[in-house]
Amino acid sequence: MKFSGFGEHAVEFYDGLLADNTKAYWDDHVAIYKEHVRAPMEALLAELEPEFGAGFGEAKVFRPYRDVRFAKDKTPYKTHCGGVIEAGRGGGAYYVEVGPAGLRVGGGCFHLASDQLARYRTAVDTELHGPALEKILASLRKAGWQILGDRLKSKPRGFAEDHPRLDLLRHRSVYAVRVWEPDDFLHEREALDRVRKSWRQLRKFNEWARDHVGPSEQPRR
Repeated sequence: MKFSGFGEHAVEFYDGLLADNTKAYWDDHVAIYKEHVRAPMEALLAELEPEFGAGFGEAKVFRPYRDVRFAKDKTPYKTHCGGVIEAGRGGGAYYVEVGPAGLRVGGGCFHLASDQLARYRTAVDTELHGPALEKILASLRKAGWQILGDRLKSKPRGFAEDHPRLDLLRHRSVYAVRVWEPDDFLHEREALDRVRKSWRQLRKFNEWARDHVGPSEQPRR
């Protein structure tokens, strides 16, 4: 199916789920989720995968159910629908999300396991790959992206206080995001165009992450 926009009730569905995150609401509205959210997301990813999947893998839509095993918040459903093309969590990702906030896109290292974090810091520490990442992130900021991530308040062990890239070394995750509030474009082909253009801007960042961080070799919990 060719992507023609998210359904007219996509945002409305998630507004309702925010107000009533229960199985009863889900069961009553699951047909809207499938038609207005899930099917368009699958179609969008199917069109983008040929360009962005090489070296990263197949596209997938995330499950709508939250993992509440260790969470204080026991609400059962995610209040957005996310899709991704990635080789492995943390090693570069082309991400897209639709929800009450509108359309969100992102890329980079959303989560780093300990072995990935070690490889990330080793690369940032070098005089070749570290400045390359600085340049990539500066370019993204200039283009309107937010650079986010979990960071240490102090310096990581083994690095000098005056390290030229200490700010990057403090990161335990680092990723870029941008958001468009809900509007008519969300229900048109323009949504696909915005995601494609954004992911092209993220290509160098994701390739850096793929080449210097890569998927974790540790077993997933």
